[in-house]
Amino acid sequence: MILYYNGPASNHGCEAIVRATCRLLGEDLTLASFSPELDRRWGVDSAVRILDDRAQALKKPSLGWLVYALHHKLTGSEELYTRLTHRRLFSRVKKGDICLSVGGDNYCYPRTEVLAHYNRAIHAKGGRTVLWGCSVEPELIKDPAIARDLAMYDGITARETISYEALKAVNPNTVLVSDPAFLLDRVDLPLPEGWVEGKMIGVNASPLILQSGDGGLILNAYRALIEYILQNTDCSVALVPHVVLSDSDDREVLKMLLEEYRHTGRILLIGDHNCMELKGYIARCRFFIGARTHATIAAYSTCVPTLVAGYSVKSRGIARDIFGTEEGYVVPVQALETGSELADAFAALWGREEEIRQHLQRVMPAYCANAWAACAVVEELVRNRR
Repeated sequence: MILYYNGPASNHGCEAIVRATCRLLGEDLTLASFSPELDRRWGVDSAVRILDDRAQALKKPSLGWLVYALHHKLTGSEELYTRLTHRRLFSRVKKGDICLSVGGDNYCYPRTEVLAHYNRAIHAKGGRTVLWGCSVEPELIKDPAIARDLAMYDGITARETISYEALKAVNPNTVLVSDPAFLLDRVDLPLPEGWVEGKMIGVNASPLILQSGDGGLILNAYRALIEYILQNTDCSVALVPHVVLSDSDDREVLKMLLEEYRHTGRILLIGDHNCMELKGYIARCRFFIGARTHATIAAYSTCVPTLVAGYSVKSRGIARDIFGTEEGYVVPVQALETGSELADAFAALWGREEEIRQHLQRVMPAYCANAWAACAVVEELVRNRR
């Protein structure tokens, strides 16, 4: 079984999906990796075999380049380019192989045509494809080309109901599951200096949300949030990075906040760790406010009351499935008007802290267990392969 089109482990959400998928499906898995060195750095190779899926250049004037150039001139399509530059993966696919597109939210963003190239190339080799633990912006499905691509998957596991309802309309082989990372193991490392047990509020921010609206206003919203915590509670703040990509590093924003409030003696920055270790820190927070989806999944799954600084369908959908509504549990950062919304939302939830924790304790066992439902999709394909 092959996992493909996932980001590097320096996005610890991508790492969490792979590790949790290995727990669901067993050890006989291969990860087609765009960044083998990064996946090895965070130990993903201990859970799955790594196949180098970095693009291989087409050298001028090689036969491959000439064939591609002619094909592109005649059709305008980049599909042959994808097949040739990622031939290490496609040459491995055999008839009956099951290949899981594990990128999660890839269909929430532009450039989905590359996903269609992979989908068709795998089917051309006789493989079967599953869109695994995904979220999809419903508006994108109105594009006929994307709808046709989604219909081609042999199975889809959608991780929240907004995406499920949209996907079911174009592919009947869609099931509703929980994100596999709800089953991710946690590792509890020694707590850092300054951590006050029972009195830490975790905060995660990312450059991505600063690009989703008025960046200055969003940053001010985080300042207002931290100031509210420091002035109205006896808790301290743990800044938790969850993505450390070179072009999207949570630490850039978090270090700015650390320096602004370091003088209070009530704020600290957690260093970079693998996803299981980060989950260990998040699980020991009293409350969590996060932008990265898998940071908030780490909180939800360990029954930590959570507020999401949301920017996509996945944030809204997961919160709706857990609480029955996203209202009050997700603050869409694109729609901030005054900069006080994040602090106001936290204040409202802080007053219901124990109620929310008890709700999570009631619903999380069954909600997390629903991640196992995705296995049935794969098992059915395995049976039909024989």
